[in-house]
Amino acid sequence: MTQQMQNLHLSQSKKHSAPSSPNAAKRLYRNLSEKLKGSHSSFDEAYFRTRTDRLSLRKTSVNFQGNEAVFEAVEQQDIDAVQLLLDQYTPEELDLNTPNSEGLTPLDIAIMTNNVPIARILLRTGARESPHFVSLESRAMHLNTLVQEAQERVSELSAQVENEGFSLDNTEKEKQLKAWEWRYRLYRRMKTGFEHARAPEVPTNICLAVTSSTSLTVSFQEPLSVNAAVVTRYKVEWSISKDFCPLAGEIIMENLQTLRCTITGLTTGQQYFVQVSAYNMKGWGPAQTTTPACASPSNWKDYDDREPRHKGQSEVLEGLLQQVRALHQHYSCRESSKLQTTGRKQSVSRSLKHLFHSSNKFVKTLKRGLYIAVIFYYKDNMLVTNEDQIPIVEIDDSHTSSITQDFLWFTKLSCMWEDIRWLRQSVPISMSSSTVLQTRQKMLAATAQLQNLLGTHNLGRVYYEPIKDRHGNILIVTIREVEMLYSFFNGKWMQISKLQSQRKSLSTPEEPTALDILLITIQDILSYHKRSHQRLSPGLYLGYLKLCSSVDQIKVLVTQKLPNILCHVKIRENNNISKEEWEWIQKLSGSESMESVDHTSDCPMQLFFYELQMAVKALLKQINIPLQQARNFRLYTQEVLEMGHNVSFLLLLPASDDVCTAPGQNNPYTPHSGFLNLPLQMFELVHFCSYREKFISLYCRLSAVVELDSLNTQQSLREAISDSEVAAAKQRHQQVLDFIQQIDEVWREMRWIMDALQYARYKQPLSGLYIPKLINPSDEQNLKKISSTSSHIDCLPSPSPSPEMHRRKAVSDSQPCSDEEGCSEVFLPTDSDYDSSDALSPRDLDLVYLSSHDIAQQTLSGLSGSAPDVLQVEANFPHLECALHLVTHF
Repeated sequence: MTQQMQNLHLSQSKKHSAPSSPNAAKRLYRNLSEKLKGSHSSFDEAYFRTRTDRLSLRKTSVNFQGNEAVFEAVEQQDIDAVQLLLDQYTPEELDLNTPNSEGLTPLDIAIMTNNVPIARILLRTGARESPHFVSLESRAMHLNTLVQEAQERVSELSAQVENEGFSLDNTEKEKQLKAWEWRYRLYRRMKTGFEHARAPEVPTNICLAVTSSTSLTVSFQEPLSVNAAVVTRYKVEWSISKDFCPLAGEIIMENLQTLRCTITGLTTGQQYFVQVSAYNMKGWGPAQTTTPACASPSNWKDYDDREPRHKGQSEVLEGLLQQVRALHQHYSCRESSKLQTTGRKQSVSRSLKHLFHSSNKFVKTLKRGLYIAVIFYYKDNMLVTNEDQIPIVEIDDSHTSSITQDFLWFTKLSCMWEDIRWLRQSVPISMSSSTVLQTRQKMLAATAQLQNLLGTHNLGRVYYEPIKDRHGNILIVTIREVEMLYSFFNGKWMQISKLQSQRKSLSTPEEPTALDILLITIQDILSYHKRSHQRLSPGLYLGYLKLCSSVDQIKVLVTQKLPNILCHVKIRENNNISKEEWEWIQKLSGSESMESVDHTSDCPMQLFFYELQMAVKALLKQINIPLQQARNFRLYTQEVLEMGHNVSFLLLLPASDDVCTAPGQNNPYTPHSGFLNLPLQMFELVHFCSYREKFISLYCRLSAVVELDSLNTQQSLREAISDSEVAAAKQRHQQVLDFIQQIDEVWREMRWIMDALQYARYKQPLSGLYIPKLINPSDEQNLKKISSTSSHIDCLPSPSPSPEMHRRKAVSDSQPCSDEEGCSEVFLPTDSDYDSSDALSPRDLDLVYLSSHDIAQQTLSGLSGSAPDVLQVEANFPHLECALHLVTHF
């Protein structure tokens, strides 16, 4: 016996009362269990009578009580009670890994009694074995000691009970005897379990994946447990030598929530061999090498030493924002000295005027005008005014027929609600301002009014299109989900169904107003808002790039379930494409047929090839295109789209003439229900808000400010009279144009969809990996066998598939996205609110303001280079080429 175990044994022998009275722990466990199950026992009444008592008890004795209760639940093999305790308290509160007076932890008892379900629950929670068991011998000797002590205690108590006869003291000893007899059986069972157990077998289904230029990831499953104890840890070893001598490193995995280990800090391009072994109370089992046996850390960009697309753009925008703010401060200081007296009079008069006017300026009925409606919701409740109306304020009562340019500018304010006051101060008030500048001023004023009335800056996200009616009303809708039912100024909470029923009794269904349409479709708007915030789970996906165009507008095909990303299916959990895999794609795209590329079972690319095949078939089924008709479909081979948050995309492109569907053009293969055509600018906004939050926030703030500055400087140029005024206005305007150019350059670097669109329109014969090189078009049987149960086709995050080859077949199971429970899927038709009168102008297609002259110059310069004329005008699609020209520099 080791010295440590001897000291523990001596400390236990001095106090027989601790193990000799398990009834106390049993009663405590029973009472705690009853409490967690909702019982109203005397234990609850005594110790949980008031909130102060509960807090005091939790602070002073919850560790001891919880620890004793967990031990009792494990010893009684009550899996429900164990789960309840772990749900109610943290491992620290339960003192889960501190050995008791017998030198055991709850995990030790579960393992040695071979209670696999409880042991796994404890392991997932972070339970550990007792640190006293430093060797097999120490564990065996300690179990022998526990059995021997329990046996001796049973003999002593039995003798005392027989000698003393019937008495009150003897009755208590009989209870102790029964408790020790039970504990003796428990220790015997633990000893027998330990003696019959053996070391674990090798882990199964060990897969090695390349996850970056400097890391490899190993995933595996538990060993086959035949007379083997529960595995409590794993060891991952790696080496540059096949015989693992010497080792380059090892990782001991004690957190078994996921059987996955990432090895970081490796050398790019170096070949590494990896093996995994398992450990239980009988020691380490044999090691098993991975499949494949070795791999080299790499990334697809290593193939041609390409720089990443997302590199430093946010830092550039931060620098530009600081310069813009400094310039604003400089000019505001110059103007403030001139207007100090006037400003003082205006502020005083406004303050006096405010005293005699009501602060409640919400609109009750809509007249012909432009309005902002705010939707704050929590579960089934919605914020309304004291008159039971949706909070609405008027922007303008004489708006133009097309507000698309102003709407796009307003959407950028959702990233800078806290700067509205600063923006208003930077806009000079002038009756001679342009119509556009006046509209922007009114938008800022209406936004500030809403913020003041509601008592909050954050008005949420802007809905992707304004709501219009035949009366000439236009509603711009902002949506925000709150964490709880806060109290807002001038507002109260009401159930959405009640608000809808009240409005229904007052509305005229023959000529519904924009407010009626808003209330009718409120569930669809809320559903869109929730889903536009959701992100895909990490992994590699295959997306489908499909657009439809009008004369000057482009829309993107997305799913209603996840409108911030393209239609897609999941290829695999690993989002990284290695250099070897990307080289294989490039080689296959340049070959004349499939036969020229190795697809044998020994080829490392076989699994990737199979995954890609299944994903293509599943995606074609989702978008309702027969495999026979997909001969001209191809993979985008210019880059892997690294969206962010460990989500990567390969793109499936239609034939070059079918990338954008023209108005009136027949499309015989329409997608199933559940899809949405989202305006390109709004798609990019919600996409970047989900995957590149910092970048889009900086971009929108800069773009909104600089575009407003451009309108201001143009106004100053028109109003300038003297030579000095003209020179100063020109200098200021040129500074703004320089900012616009720099922002636009950063924006173009991030716009992956425009690069893919130009590539998709390229009609040269070797532009992409064509589908016939991946799948035999005549093979329709595989497509028909795709089941409707795959989680990969679901546009929401799905459980991870097993890494082994034979379970990869689940990727082929597919169906169109099904509706979520309790969520309406009837969206307003996208085209219903964007009629021909609202067609986008050249500026409308850009979130950064550009004059028509600038757009024309940039378009011509972009087409005058030596690159292939991707956007050449064709007689068959003049409208499409016009739209593409307009959005090239969006």
